[in-house]
Amino acid sequence: MQMPALGGSHGASARRRGGEGETTDMDMRRNSPWLALVVLAAISTVGFIDRIVVNVLVEPIKGEFGLSDGQVSLMALAFTVLNIGAGLVIARLAERVRRLSLISAGTLVWSAATALCGWAGGWIQLLLARMGVGLGEAIGLPSLQSVIADYFPANRRGLAISILMLAPPIGAFVGFVGGGWIAQEYDWRFTFLMAAIPGGLLAVIAWFLVAEPKRGAFDGAAADEDVPPMGAVLKRLLGLPSARNLVFGSALAAMLGFGLNYFFTSLMIRKFEVGLAEAGFYAGVIASAPAAISVIVSGMLGDRLGEKNPAAYALVPAVCLLLGGPIYVWAITREELVTLLALVSVATFLCFGYLGITFAALQNLMHPRMRATAYAVLQVFYGLASAFGPILLGYMSDGFAASRGEVDGLVLAMAITGALYVWAGVHYLLAARHYARDLASTKGASGA
Repeated sequence: MQMPALGGSHGASARRRGGEGETTDMDMRRNSPWLALVVLAAISTVGFIDRIVVNVLVEPIKGEFGLSDGQVSLMALAFTVLNIGAGLVIARLAERVRRLSLISAGTLVWSAATALCGWAGGWIQLLLARMGVGLGEAIGLPSLQSVIADYFPANRRGLAISILMLAPPIGAFVGFVGGGWIAQEYDWRFTFLMAAIPGGLLAVIAWFLVAEPKRGAFDGAAADEDVPPMGAVLKRLLGLPSARNLVFGSALAAMLGFGLNYFFTSLMIRKFEVGLAEAGFYAGVIASAPAAISVIVSGMLGDRLGEKNPAAYALVPAVCLLLGGPIYVWAITREELVTLLALVSVATFLCFGYLGITFAALQNLMHPRMRATAYAVLQVFYGLASAFGPILLGYMSDGFAASRGEVDGLVLAMAITGALYVWAGVHYLLAARHYARDLASTKGASGA
């Protein structure tokens, strides 16, 4: 794919340092869309690894600190506590300053906090360290999609942001498989220490090699330097019918996915008595390969079909979620391990295709100086969803366990959770009804 030149060649002239997108002859930063996409996708992946690696460590942490399913699920809430509020504040700053600086700094912070998780001497210390991971991601992640949206035109953002959103499936594979193996061979604490290393390296790479793109280079409002107020962002996200349903549908799907992934290794260990490394391998493969393929395919379909019918950006995930929910319920109740894994793989392929295409659809509805803030507002919904999903499932499991036992209680809780994907699919159908009209209404509009 040949991309248009952006902002002139690197080193063409000596410019003063300090403004957005500005470099000097001595600057190593490259104004390359694909370099930026690769580096930022890697950072996003590392962030997801540091977020999700606790999932494979649920059983050893639960055992060491003597916790219930409900209590151990509070690690998800601890991550969210600072992530939500700080993310909104940082995002408003990101609309005005160099975004790559925030990305680099945030990556360093959450990597250091991940390392501290491995040094935690007690349950409260571990929760505080997880809060630090959430704070670092609040600093570093809101700007990612904004940067990519300024490197790629609207009709290529579906694929570009889908590549960026490969972070969850790839991060899940590395977190589950690598984390499970390290925890079994060494210790769960060592898993956190190893997970912290890549982020520090990528923070340096992003700082020295990736240039800040010009905001709105491919949008009608490119010359508008005014930062729209928060109310204008909320008006687009929650006032436009299509955006509102995309937000609610994706947040619900995220809640369900975080809950199911949080306890999937526990299900393998309890029901089929497999080892921690083996359970992590199953969970990692299922949460990565099918989801990664789905994210890319749905993004490509959105770009291809969306040229003639913009509603495709909502219809593609709608169909996937409406089919995926019932399949997950059927899968999770199977008594044969191979059958369960095969069917969950199919359900995962269907239920995670919403990731990239949803963000692309929402970014296309946003003013160029709304995008970091829009991402942060979305993270409020997703943060609450990621915290509430494991808690909801964990306490349902505890409740059902009283009468059905620990294994069947968890199976029933996961089946109910999987069935709710249909609800998310309905929101995408509603979004499809309004998306073309809403998109047309925002073309060339100001930040109001």
